[in-house]
Amino acid sequence: MAKTTKKLIKKSTGNQLITCGMVAAVYIAVQIMIAAGAMSSLMQGLLVPMCTYSIVAIGLNLCVGYLGELSIGHAGFMCVGAFSGAFCTKLLAGTISNSVLLFVLALLVGTAMAALFGFLVGIPVLRLRGDYLAIVTLAFGEIIKNIINVLYIAKDTDGFHFAISDGNSIRLSEEGVWLINGAKGITKIPHLSSFTAGVILILLFLLVVFNLVHSRSGRAIMAIRDNRIAAESVGINITKFKLMAFTISAAIAGAGGVLYAHNLSTVTATPANFGYNMSIMILVFVVLGGIGSFRGSIIAAVLLTLLPEVLRGLSDYRMLIYSIVLIAVMLFNWAPKCIEFRQKVMARLKKSSGKGEA
Repeated sequence: MAKTTKKLIKKSTGNQLITCGMVAAVYIAVQIMIAAGAMSSLMQGLLVPMCTYSIVAIGLNLCVGYLGELSIGHAGFMCVGAFSGAFCTKLLAGTISNSVLLFVLALLVGTAMAALFGFLVGIPVLRLRGDYLAIVTLAFGEIIKNIINVLYIAKDTDGFHFAISDGNSIRLSEEGVWLINGAKGITKIPHLSSFTAGVILILLFLLVVFNLVHSRSGRAIMAIRDNRIAAESVGINITKFKLMAFTISAAIAGAGGVLYAHNLSTVTATPANFGYNMSIMILVFVVLGGIGSFRGSIIAAVLLTLLPEVLRGLSDYRMLIYSIVLIAVMLFNWAPKCIEFRQKVMARLKKSSGKGEA
């Protein structure tokens, strides 16, 4: 038993190192390409979005792959993180001149606010299961987006001004600034995001989720996923651990939102940014990369972000090819015959490598 446990720990540690090593290797390769002028400005513009989607996919995979609950509202948590982080930046931009410190503060605020919303939403929502949970989380994402679209917050010498639906009711002095301007969102956000910051956040959250899933709490979360009744019968606090996983998942999505917002000069709560399609796209990254595989989520997020741009020259056939690739990857990952074929190939490779060592 002890030997088996040691082997599992060694294997999991090896997988963690491989995943983090792959992220670091890609970062170094990209920096070399940028320094050599071998990467176009279009591709450089996709670096931060790739990091953003990878981070949010890691958070959603914790919820779907390890907690076993389907959430279609992670775009809502991403929206909370984006707006609270950008709000903090706008508020402190004139006070704090250090851009790194300003971004870290915005990141902490955005992550904390997303975690708070995840906790508050999780209390009633996690009593539901299956399709009901998915519908309620979807509703949360839509509610958050619509609330922000009618919210007006401004600041001048007289202090803060708030309004709902009617921004014209706010009278600002000449020195006044709009912090949130309804459907126009937050404008003139300092560009604080970078590819380096994105990679650091990916490595940080990989460390967080790897430590969580291999801890006692992680084993309790997976026990709840596998058999709720059996887990409860041995004394596992179902509510506590489900709420923990859901809150951490929401916090990670909020951090991705902060990175996303500070890569844009203006962030708005439009369907294109934080709507239903965004939640589904992140879920696609998780499913295609393999449910429960953080490495797969990152790879899927990167490839599926790059693919539409790589195929842009094919014009009308671009989205057709994109759809075919999605279907092919789905079949490769989940079709029983493909799984059997992959297992045979891996067994042969291990056998041949064993012979080579002998």
